[in-house]
Amino acid sequence: MPLRLPDQLPAIELLKNENIFVMDESRAHSQEIRPLKIVILNLMPLKITTETDLVRLLSNTPLQMEIYFMKLKSHTPKNTPIKHMMMFYRNSQELMKQKFDGMIVTGAPVETIPYENVDYWKEINNIFDWARTNVQSTLYLCWGAMAALYHFYEIPKYQLERKMFGVFETKPLEPQLPIFRGFDDSFAMPNSRHTEVKREDIEKVKDLHLLAESPEAGVSIVSSRGGREFYILGHLEYAPNTLDKEYKRDLGKRDDVEMPLHYYKDDNPNELPKVTWRSAANLFYSNWINYYVYQETPYNINDIK
Repeated sequence: MPLRLPDQLPAIELLKNENIFVMDESRAHSQEIRPLKIVILNLMPLKITTETDLVRLLSNTPLQMEIYFMKLKSHTPKNTPIKHMMMFYRNSQELMKQKFDGMIVTGAPVETIPYENVDYWKEINNIFDWARTNVQSTLYLCWGAMAALYHFYEIPKYQLERKMFGVFETKPLEPQLPIFRGFDDSFAMPNSRHTEVKREDIEKVKDLHLLAESPEAGVSIVSSRGGREFYILGHLEYAPNTLDKEYKRDLGKRDDVEMPLHYYKDDNPNELPKVTWRSAANLFYSNWINYYVYQETPYNINDIK
């Protein structure tokens, strides 16, 4: 089954070129079955890139989904055309009048700023609280994960001496859980961050469960509330060339730019990246949609509590 996306969203044509079945709103009106409602709070600067990355993964399921994009009132993005935001994004206040089967909160380029100093911190706290009673299951990614862990559980973040940058082996600690169905004993996950949360802080909170960890990158996936919230410190959604673009964008502009680890063939940035995380990414998102959104959500979406 296809994803149901807003008419003319750039991701539609991009994904059709990858032979991924997507459906715009006009064609979807003939579908009588209720699609799952998924809302994405996209805080990344290059919004079209992030939209495409997430839609690519959400499309790998037989379930029909209706995708909504949420924007903040207290922050105006600088790297995405205003026309695009007006066409495809809706204000948080408007969308928070509804209930959703699933939600994704992305990372944001503000991780070195104290949480309380982020200009949209108050608004995003309201969104976090709203999601707890109006969304069946939420994925928090990278900075979004650290921010939510701090908001709900006062888990601090720590500045890293060097950027966690590359693709790192990650091990499921509870492989029997449905979220890891089909996974191998370890999987690869891209990371690109300057801060971290620590295992000892997670273990102090009985409601938090450390689900995956990396020998190099540390805490990787945490859950709470029986899978109604997942906190992912890495970027399974990244496209093959995302880390390459980031590395070459910053090279020469700063003196602390290091090559992403375990990423290029023969560790040579002149070679193509080795794509080692795609299968795990597709499995993770498919398992999330199937076992934590679709099978857990009430038949009547207004019954979500």
